[in-house]
Amino acid sequence: MDHYDVVIVGTGAGGGTLLHELAPTGLRILVLERGGHLPREKENWDPKAVFVDGRYKTHEEWLDKSGRSFHPSTHYCVGGNTKVYGAALFRFRERDFERVEHFGGVSPEWPLRYADFEPWYTAAERLYEVRGERGVDPTEPWSSAPYPFPRVEHEPRIRQLHDDLEGVGLRPFHVPLGVRLDERRRSQSPCIRCSTCDGFPCLVHAKCDAETTCVLPALAHPNVTLLTGAKVERLLTNASGTAVTSVVVTREGREEHYSGGVVVVACGAVNSAALLLRSANERHRQGLANRSGVVGRNYMCHVNSVVLAISRHPNPTVFQKTIAVNDWYFGGTAANRPLGHVSMVGKSDRVVLKAGAPPFAPGFVLEKMAAHSLDFWLTTEDLPLAQNRVRLADDGRIVLDYTPNNLEAHARLRRVLQATLQRMARQSGRWLERSILLGKRIPLDGVAHQCGTVRFGDDPTTSALDLDCKAHDLDNLYVVDGSFFVSSSAVNPALTIAANAMRVGAHLRERLGVGARAMAGATS
Repeated sequence: MDHYDVVIVGTGAGGGTLLHELAPTGLRILVLERGGHLPREKENWDPKAVFVDGRYKTHEEWLDKSGRSFHPSTHYCVGGNTKVYGAALFRFRERDFERVEHFGGVSPEWPLRYADFEPWYTAAERLYEVRGERGVDPTEPWSSAPYPFPRVEHEPRIRQLHDDLEGVGLRPFHVPLGVRLDERRRSQSPCIRCSTCDGFPCLVHAKCDAETTCVLPALAHPNVTLLTGAKVERLLTNASGTAVTSVVVTREGREEHYSGGVVVVACGAVNSAALLLRSANERHRQGLANRSGVVGRNYMCHVNSVVLAISRHPNPTVFQKTIAVNDWYFGGTAANRPLGHVSMVGKSDRVVLKAGAPPFAPGFVLEKMAAHSLDFWLTTEDLPLAQNRVRLADDGRIVLDYTPNNLEAHARLRRVLQATLQRMARQSGRWLERSILLGKRIPLDGVAHQCGTVRFGDDPTTSALDLDCKAHDLDNLYVVDGSFFVSSSAVNPALTIAANAMRVGAHLRERLGVGARAMAGATS
């Protein structure tokens, strides 16, 4: 059995970032990824291939709470779901780490605070080349440094939307984006500011995903080995159950075993929980790291919806995802309870609209709608509930036993957005006076924002991981994806996952006695 200093399972925002942090140390590192490198091909930018045919999604079947099967919108490839994310890289707000009352219940406090993560947010923004602007977002937390790159500018139609939002008293701001766009030298810019970013793989590697930003640079180090097509089936422990001794992998139809001084699980909140549950043994009858019984529980994925405002005036914007509104994030209405986050998504086209339209919808109508749409993404925090959980069916398939919650807040968010658009129409007299608002909530299969199934904390009776994201009950097992979250906030979790992976990386460098060498390599 091959032995490594560190074995990392998964290459997404958590595993990929941790790999980047540890690669310069000289430690012998094995990275296991069940998928392969997502192919670079013209279909990367084909809406039908990506959204209708699901060319890059897994064909695996999961079950819902009623036992019905579905195909999750998740991606098994190097870089994980970051290969198709919109690269919106937000910090959690300071209050997101505290106890907050919502319409649907309570978002609990974290065992650490924003100040504990702030240096790592700054480091993660630098690593993922985030472009943004401080001091405009009304809920923005304090920061120790400016964004490493200037904001991505609005196109004319979105600039008009910005001005109209300001005209009704809101404070819109530029979305912090991890795209390698140089607007001052467009001829040399890796990013070409195309319409196929949000939800698409980037054919020109201009999106700061975990593969291009972390994994590929790490592979330049001779001490790093990446095995693709390597599905981790279970983890074996020593007789006393105090340490993981073997990682059992299926690769090319064969079973292989690897061992590591440290084993890090970063498969995503659903698959990490499932792996720990599948690894149950005599010493860990409920699954590894599960003395508390929380593994798999408290699954969160946000209440998300897409809302299209259809105007009589066209929207020729190409790259639309540059503007956001957080005025209702913590309230801002008479009820003064959190509603959530509003931003733009990638521009709709006829193909995308047809995927969700009735089969009899005429193509020319869909094309007209797409040409006139302003496409909003609404996110409301869902709350950690023990009954919302990942579990295993008798045949080993993943069951996502989830009931959406905090729906009143989301309904209010949509209503306040609609009222705002109507007010803008009356005041501006320009383009929204005859708008139509269409919306669709993201269903169960939309698991891109998954988090919360292997939570961390001080108390081993109520958490699975300690504050360094090490399993309370196993000395060498860590989890560094979104599983460790205590609550979900109402912004994309990717930057927080990456920042935490860097934080855990610093802990592992110290634990493994390679701190100085790692820092020298990371800053060279």
